[in-house]
Order: sequence, then structure tokens, then C-alpha cells
Amino acid sequence: MLWLVSAQLVNGIAIGLIYALMAFGLSIIKGLLNIPNFAHGALYALGAYLCYSAVSVGLPFGVGLVVAFLGTTATGIVLDRLVIRQVRAGGYLPQLIALFGAALVIEQLLLITWGTVGLSYSPPMLLRGSINLGFTLVPKYIVFASIFSILVITAVWLLIERTKFGAFVRAGIDKPAMAQSLGINVDLLLISGMALGAGLAGLAGGLALPLMGATSSMGGDMMATAFVVLVIGGLGSLYGAIAAGLLVGIVQSLMTVAAPAASTAIIYVVMIVVLLVRPQGLLGER
Repeated sequence: MLWLVSAQLVNGIAIGLIYALMAFGLSIIKGLLNIPNFAHGALYALGAYLCYSAVSVGLPFGVGLVVAFLGTTATGIVLDRLVIRQVRAGGYLPQLIALFGAALVIEQLLLITWGTVGLSYSPPMLLRGSINLGFTLVPKYIVFASIFSILVITAVWLLIERTKFGAFVRAGIDKPAMAQSLGINVDLLLISGMALGAGLAGLAGGLALPLMGATSSMGGDMMATAFVVLVIGGLGSLYGAIAAGLLVGIVQSLMTVAAPAASTAIIYVVMIVVLLVRPQGLLGER
């Protein structure tokens, strides 16, 4: 039993880091645009399919991840220019509806391009097998996914906290009107934030490909979880997204041992409990 719990804990950390990566991008977009990106789940699915297409023609898995990131980054730019920008003046609701419509369009394009049958992909030979930690066996790909997610999140953290661009992003998230009055190009920040957030969603999709495969509906499932993570961490809180992602991944994974049928419902229970104690989320501002 201890072996099983240990294995699930390690799996939960890996899945939680992918959740965090997904929610990190969603939090950037929420902070800058002040709207939840309803197309984020579709971008996650697109990343998985782009990664699959790259590796299916013989490219290394690492290249597939780059293709997933770049492809969804470009899609994020297109969404900002052709969708969000056109309805931004109309306010909050038109942007939500437009992004919801964009998600449906992307999902249908996935069906048209890759078909209705889900696709699966085994990790590359180097990442197959397990590592013996003494108390449990950990799949090599789980270790890779965890380390890779940590490196990406750290890189984005350094970009936001240690660069001039990051200072502008933080200013745009915290005080957009003041940032614009100081001469910061807020419009450029918006498109950059949308591109980066979309790219992180696609990267998470590519990283999840060997774990979950690729289906056109996978975006909707992940989107629900990403919103739960976003709410638990605190709307617009970048670091809350990381903490909440790990919390949700670990709780959900451990619950599969105790009560598998409740492993999905438990994350909503956690969200309700957190909101009752801290309505602003773990690291959000009141």
C-alpha cells in the first residue's frame, strides 16, 4: 500500500506541474486581458496534436515540444489580432463569447485535420522504463515531465521577475491604466501576454501527449481543471497557479487510490474549501 501511495504521490507531482504550466499561461492572460481565455483548453489540445505530427514524421520529441510551443504561440497572436482586438472595445462579454467561439472553431479544425480517433504516443526510448528510488519505481518520463515543467516555469519566472519586459508585464497586470499613462505600450503587452500564455498551453499539451494521448475533447477536460487551479491559486496570481496546480495534481492522484470514482470531484471540493477559507484564493489579493 505504501508503495502504491508513493507512486501516486510522484505521479501527482508530475501531473500537478503540468496543471501549473497550463494555469500559469492562463493566469498571465487573465492578468493582462482581465478575461478568462476560454480558448486555452483548445490551445492545449492543439499543442498535443502539433507535437504528435512532429514526432510522427521522425522528428525528436524535443523538437515536437518546440513545434507545439511555437505553433500555439502563433495561434495566440492570431487570436489576439483577429478575434480579441476586434471586440475589445465592446467590453467583457463580447470577448468571452468570441473566445468561446474560437475554442469551438479550433476543436472542429482538430477533428477535420487529425480525425475523430484519438492518437497515442509512447515516450522516446531514452525516456522509457522506470527509475528505482528504493521505496517505489518512478517512470522515467514522469521524472522528465516534472523536471521539464520546473525548468519552463522557472524560465518564465525569471523572464517576469528579472527583465524589463517582465516589469512591464507585472505593471500591466497590476495597474494597466497607470502603465499606459507612463508610456508603456499596453497593446504590445497584451499581444505578448496572449502569445506567451497560448504557447505555455500548447507546451503543456505536448508534454501531456505521452501520458494522455491526443483527442479533440482533451482541451475541455483540461480547461475545467485549469480554471479550478486558477481559482484556488487566486485569479491573476502567477505563483498561486503553481501552488494550486501542485495541490490539485497531488490530491487528485492520491484520491485515485482511496476512491477512484471521486478523483475528479475532489478537486471541486478542494476549491470550495479554499474559497470558504480564503475567498481570494491561496495567493490572490482580496
